[in-house]
Amino acid sequence: MEGKVQRQNGVYAAAPIPLFTPYTLGKFQLSHRVVLAPLTRQRSPNNVPQPHAILYYSQRTTKGGLLIAEATGVSDTAQGYPQTPGIWTKEQVEAWKPIVDAVHAKGGIFFCQIWHVGRVSNTGFQPNGQAPISCTDKPLTPQTRSNGIDVAQFSTPRRLTTEEIPHVVNDFRLAARNAIEAGFDGVEIHGAHGYLLDQFMKDQVNDRTDKYGGSLENRCRFPLEIVEAVVDEIGADKVGIRLSPFADYSEAGDSNPEALGLYMVESLNKYRLVYCHMVEPRMKTIGEKCESVHSLLPMRKAFRGTFIIAGGYDREDGNNAVAENRADLVAYGRMFLANPDLPKRFALNAPLNKYNRETFYIIPDPVLGYTDYPFLEDTE
Repeated sequence: MEGKVQRQNGVYAAAPIPLFTPYTLGKFQLSHRVVLAPLTRQRSPNNVPQPHAILYYSQRTTKGGLLIAEATGVSDTAQGYPQTPGIWTKEQVEAWKPIVDAVHAKGGIFFCQIWHVGRVSNTGFQPNGQAPISCTDKPLTPQTRSNGIDVAQFSTPRRLTTEEIPHVVNDFRLAARNAIEAGFDGVEIHGAHGYLLDQFMKDQVNDRTDKYGGSLENRCRFPLEIVEAVVDEIGADKVGIRLSPFADYSEAGDSNPEALGLYMVESLNKYRLVYCHMVEPRMKTIGEKCESVHSLLPMRKAFRGTFIIAGGYDREDGNNAVAENRADLVAYGRMFLANPDLPKRFALNAPLNKYNRETFYIIPDPVLGYTDYPFLEDTE
């Protein structure tokens, strides 16, 4: 596809690079299809975004490029990691505004990923030292953190009562409203990677006997109630969702992930979400690719909106996915983290900076490994 010479009106011209063809995402005109994936960076003390994030997101903005902000807590019970931002207080909303303004100043489109960790937490992150909430009271075994070094300890969760669940749905609705007040163009509901919504969806975790447990329909009820509430609050044209039916992060696996993925995308069609963002089956555990017989193609075909894929993509992979119509947009995480000008580098097929895993997360100097990766012109 890419680089092949096509003859048009007697003139030979290079075929367009698939990732650099324009795309209409609902009401937004994208100039290319390289998306900044949501990346937890743990540089928001007291759950308040900091001024250094202005430069970080601005560096990664291109005119007509889509950026998805890091996972952002919907309430004071949503936290499970140090220094992750929230969007449930006035102070947090105000702190996000200059960050969003910086992205818009460069012509970017910015969605906020709204998040609740559920049982992937401990009492130290919870108000008044209470137990984390989940669909279950089954505890998680200690897990090695993404940096491969630290071991996270989890407290036994408290099973939400049937009557409490609408309050959590409302937290997502209010977070979406706050995101729009902060200036974001929309929100991505985090329904992936073993966090609260995924805990409800996956039969390895969900052991409820009420209307939120048991059948596939019941297990998906809570995430779909959140979708409905958020769509009602801010409009479907401003709402996306991220799902990882095939992953088993944080012991959240499912016995029939393909059926789960298909049921969710078919249900989402009713709400006309602007996009569905799905994680490739090969990313079964954090940061590692593995061979998989599964494919997102059935979900791609079933979903009637924009389909974004993520999970271990490089330039060639991404171009092929778009050329073969397996996706509309491709989200990049670690590559974009280490290459603030990733779209430019991809367009030129230029060499990439290597990422430094040791500075992905919380470190004493928040700028280190955050806003100091060189641009192409600085390396030439």
